[in-house]
Amino acid sequence: MSELAVELKDVRKAFGRAEIIRGANLQVPKGQRYAIIGPNGAGKSTLFNLISGRFGVSSGDILLNGASINGLKPFEINRRGLSRSFQITNIFHRLSVYENLRCAVLWSLGYRYSFWQRLNGLRDAHERAEMVLEQIGLRRRRDVAAGLLTYAEQRALEIGVTIAGGAEVILLDEPTAGMSRSESDHAVELIRRVTEGKTLLMVEHDMSVVFGLADKIAVVVYGEVIACDTPANIRANARVQEAYLGGHAPVEA
Repeated sequence: MSELAVELKDVRKAFGRAEIIRGANLQVPKGQRYAIIGPNGAGKSTLFNLISGRFGVSSGDILLNGASINGLKPFEINRRGLSRSFQITNIFHRLSVYENLRCAVLWSLGYRYSFWQRLNGLRDAHERAEMVLEQIGLRRRRDVAAGLLTYAEQRALEIGVTIAGGAEVILLDEPTAGMSRSESDHAVELIRRVTEGKTLLMVEHDMSVVFGLADKIAVVVYGEVIACDTPANIRANARVQEAYLGGHAPVEA
């Protein structure tokens, strides 16, 4: 088996008496793109919050590159090479596109909080921000305030912020939510391009995005991973059809 980037071992999460994640197991090899799908309320976002450290597990273990990250804070997990985006766009609206990206690269380049160091003199941060700017296709919008971007451009910028720090494991939470079909198609190409050679784990409701981008699909129902397989096998899986669509139709792209 390939070396694993992310591994969930019998992960459980309860809020009071309500058990949301019920013994989830998942193995994501390095360099693979995995999508998590499932009905509303299945626990997909909770899993993301557990992996990224926003929530702590009730029991079980989560490993990043073979090492347990249980109990670590989100920023500590980020420094170990995992970065995530959110369902709701999370950028600095008053800063320019370029300034958002420059903020995102500073820590990964070794810069810490300083009142005396001028940002304009940080050549490596400038070069990294410019490179990401090119990757996400927003060079012509470089000096525009992020709050003035279109919705699709803001989502592209958030993806840029997510990858700017150089993390090798990327979590994207519904990256195409609210987009038109053409915007979604553009976003898929962007995600494919910027995650090349990295590990991607995403939650997504748009099945055309899922089947067009993922190497493997994990299906979560009632807090358990009931299947994890290639898109073709997931589409034909009778248990997935029953759990996800009530058995009335196959899962289609």
